Amino acid sequence: MTHDTFSQLPQGARYTIDIQKGDILFRQNQLTSGLYQVISGCVTLQRTSENGETLTLHCAQSNGYFAEASVFSEVYHCDAICTQAGRVFKIAKDDIIEALRTNPAFSEGFAKLLAVQVQHYRAQIEILAIRSAKDRVLAALQAGYLDATVTEFATRINLSHEACYRALRVLCDTGSIVQVGRGQYRTR
Repeated sequence: MTHDTFSQLPQGARYTIDIQKGDILFRQNQLTSGLYQVISGCVTLQRTSENGETLTLHCAQSNGYFAEASVFSEVYHCDAICTQAGRVFKIAKDDIIEALRTNPAFSEGFAKLLAVQVQHYRAQIEILAIRSAKDRVLAALQAGYLDATVTEFATRINLSHEACYRALRVLCDTGSIVQVGRGQYRTR
């Protein structure tokens, strides 16, 4: 979905928010008011389990969308935490709903956005289903998931940071990947 689709919304339906690392855009169970697109920076969607563990559900970066499901929900289902400073667009829920009801071109563009997100989540589920930490880390690296810190990467693929660092070391030792900088790796 491009900016062109959202440009069909009324003026004021989309506005820019400057974000800083640590800012919280919304909290779980807060009433929904819209979805977001990252212009720059990074926003992580996280949920904390009953035993206190943090699970990263999504990491949105430049041109990435998040909270799409909020358009059809009363409350947000996770926390949106800024992990890198930047800017986001917030797109008003009420304006999206009205455009979905009245504008077929907008509806088609929004449906395409949701379809792409489903494909992305299915690919992520496939990676999370890999039992071996080493193989999961390699698959996630190949998919481009290491786009922040190794600790955030580990959370994103549901590993402890210790298990993730061990897997990275084994992959480097076997020549499957190369460390190109602190916390930066590439596959061969």
